[in-house]
Amino acid sequence: MEKTALKTLLAEMTIDEKIGQLMQVNTNIFVATKAEITGPLSKMGIEEERLKYIGSTLNFHGAAEMIQVQKEHLEKDPHKIPMLFMMDVIHGFRTIYPIPLGLGCSFDPELVKECSRMAAKEAAAGGVQVTFTPMVDYVRDARWGRVMETCGEDPYLNGVMGAAQVKAFQGDDLADKESLATCVKHFAAYGGAEAGKDYNTVELSERLLRECYLPAYKACIDAGTTMLMPSFNSLNGVPSTINPWLMQQVLRKEWGFSGVVITDYNAVGELIKHGITDNLKDAARMAFENGNDIEMVSTSYAQHLKELIQEGAFNEAQLDESVLRILELKNALGLFEDPYHGASVEKEQQVCLTPEHRAIARKAAEQSAVLLKNEGVLPFDEKVKKITLIGPFADEKAIKGFWACCGKDQDCVTVKEGIAALLPHAEIRVEKGCGNLWDDTDTSGIPAAVEAAKDAEIVVLCLGEPQNYSGEGNSRADLTLPGVQTELAKAVLAANQNAAVLLFNGRPLVLSELEKSAPAILDLWFPGTEGGNAAANLLFGKANPCGKVTMSFPKAVGQCPIYYNHPMTGRPKGNAEEVHHAYASNYIGCGNLPLYPFGHGLSYTTFAYESMTLDKTEMTAEDTITVSITVANTGSCTGKETVQLYLRDLYASAVPPIQKLIAFEKIELAPGEKKTVTFKVCEPMLRFWNGACEFISEPGDFNLFVGYADHPAITERFTLK
Repeated sequence: MEKTALKTLLAEMTIDEKIGQLMQVNTNIFVATKAEITGPLSKMGIEEERLKYIGSTLNFHGAAEMIQVQKEHLEKDPHKIPMLFMMDVIHGFRTIYPIPLGLGCSFDPELVKECSRMAAKEAAAGGVQVTFTPMVDYVRDARWGRVMETCGEDPYLNGVMGAAQVKAFQGDDLADKESLATCVKHFAAYGGAEAGKDYNTVELSERLLRECYLPAYKACIDAGTTMLMPSFNSLNGVPSTINPWLMQQVLRKEWGFSGVVITDYNAVGELIKHGITDNLKDAARMAFENGNDIEMVSTSYAQHLKELIQEGAFNEAQLDESVLRILELKNALGLFEDPYHGASVEKEQQVCLTPEHRAIARKAAEQSAVLLKNEGVLPFDEKVKKITLIGPFADEKAIKGFWACCGKDQDCVTVKEGIAALLPHAEIRVEKGCGNLWDDTDTSGIPAAVEAAKDAEIVVLCLGEPQNYSGEGNSRADLTLPGVQTELAKAVLAANQNAAVLLFNGRPLVLSELEKSAPAILDLWFPGTEGGNAAANLLFGKANPCGKVTMSFPKAVGQCPIYYNHPMTGRPKGNAEEVHHAYASNYIGCGNLPLYPFGHGLSYTTFAYESMTLDKTEMTAEDTITVSITVANTGSCTGKETVQLYLRDLYASAVPPIQKLIAFEKIELAPGEKKTVTFKVCEPMLRFWNGACEFISEPGDFNLFVGYADHPAITERFTLK
C-alpha cells in the first residue's frame, strides 16, 4: 500500500479506531467465552465494542489460534486493518538454541544470524510478526536474573550481536513470509538495576550511560530495528517510559529513531506503583506525550486518551503521528495484502524441530560452550565402556532455559541420551546424588553416587541451577551451586579424578570451591533442544570447545558487580607499572580479579600468539593503523580461536577503563597452521565520553593488546597526534 493510501485510510478512521491501534491486549481475550470476556474487560475498563479496534496482541499459541483470531478480527474491524501478532522469540521458537548469554560466548555474529533466521522461519509459520528481541541490556551484576538474555558485560560485543539479530530476523524485506519485525529492549539501562534486583531503580551518570549502557541500543537502531521498548526501571529518578531526556532527547532527536515505541507489560499502569501519579489518566498523559505509541496490556489509553484530546492536552494530529507509525509497520510487513504473513498450521508442523534446525541448535550449543578448566582430562576416550553420570542434570530434560518461547522440555535431548546415541557400546549408569534446589539438603544419595564413581572409567558431574533460577524476576543473592551439589562434587571427585564437571546455568556462578577439586569444568549454559547431543560431542572430542566468557565469573558474590573494563583509580592494588590489571582497592580474602575473566575460554588444542605488528606507531584523526596478529595452532587437533583486540587509553581527561574490546575475529586452525589476522584501528575507536559528555578523542598514547581481559599476550603502543 502506498503511503498516500495509508494517509487516506488514517483520515477515514474515527478517533476510537485510532486509539484502538495504540492498544495491545493478551490474545486470551479474543478466544475466551462471552462470560470470560465480560468480567476481565469490565475490570480493565474497556467496553467489549472496542475489541474490534485493537491494533495488536501477544501471548497467543501457534498458527491455528493466530489465524482464527485474525480472521474474526478482520470480520469486525470497520476498515479491515489487520492486527499485529507479537511474541518473545528470544532464543528460538520451537527449536531452542542456547540462551543469549551462552550464544554470545560464541563470539560469532554469523552463527547468531543463522540461529535467528531459523527462529524467524519457525516463528513466522507459527503466526508471529514481531519479536520482542534483541535484548541488549548491558550488565555487570550476575545476581540479576535477566543476564541470561544479554550478551554480557561488553558494550561493543552486545551491539555487534544485537545488530546481527536485527538483520537476521528482519531479513532483506519485512514483507517476506519468513521475516519478523524486531523490537530492541529495554531502553535504557535495565541491566544496571541496583544490587541486581529485577525492576529496581537505576542511578547512573549521563557519562556512564553513554559510555557503556546506550551503545548497544544505538547499534540495533542503526541496524534498522523497527520497534523499541522502554525499560521498567526508573532512570535517575524518572521511569524510562516517561523519561523525556531518554525518549525524546536521545532516542528521537539525537538518534533519529522514527519507528514504533511500545511500552513494556503494564508499564504505564505501574507508574502508579512507582509513586509518580495516583491515577491512570495522568499516567496516560505522561506516557503518550513522551512518545509511547503502543500501550501493552494496561488500558490507560483506552480509558483516557480520547478524553485528554477533547480537553486539549493533545490534538488529534499528535494521535495521527503514532497511528501512522503503526500502520506503516503493518504495511512494511505486507499485512494489508496478507494479514496472516504466511502463518500456516501445516508449515508450522513442517519447519519446527526439523533435523536441519536441530543441527543448527546443536552447532550453536557446541560453539557456545566454554571450557573453563581442563587438566588434560577432556576430551574423554570414546572407547570407554563404563560411564557414570552423576548429578541433577545427568538425565534432565529441563535444559532449554528461561524465555524459551514455544520450546518444550520434552523435546530436549538429555546428557544421558546424547552419550548413549554417540556411544551405543558403552554402559551408562546414572546417579542423581542430590537435587538442585536451595531447600534440598538431602545428602542420602551421595554414598551411592560415590560408589558409582569408583566403579566407572569416567565420571561426568552434571551440575547447575534450575532453569527458572534465572530469567525475569529471578535475581539471586547467593551465586553458589544450589543445595548440596558442591558437597556431592567433592565426594565424587575424591573417589574418581577421571572426571569432568558439566554445568547448566543461566548466569556466571561462584565456582571457587569446585575449581579447587574438579580436573575439568565445561559450561554449557542452558544449551537448548540439542543440549545432550552437544554435550556428548564436546565431552568425547567430536566437537572442540571454542566459547569465550562474556561475563566475569566472580570468586565470591561480594565482588558483584564485577566487570573487566573497570576504570583506573588513584590507589590501585599493587604497582600500576608492574600489574596490568591495576583494579581499584581490594577485597580481603579473594582480591579483585574474577575467577574466570571476560574473554577466557580453553580449547582441546593450544594457540600461540607469535607476533603483533602495527604498520605505523603514530596516527592522525584521518589515519588508520593496520594491526597484524599471527596466531599458530600449537596443539594436536583443529580448533577455533577468537582473536580479541583490546585498547587502553593511557592518559585522558576522564578516567579511562583499564581496557576495552574494540575488535574480534574468530578463526579456525589445523594443527601446525598459522594465520595472520588484521584489524584496522581508526580514530572513532579511540573516542570516549568526557566529563562534559562530549564524545571525543584526545591526542596521546594508547596500548593495544591481544589475548583476553587481564591476560595480554602481546602489547604494542601507538600515539594519536
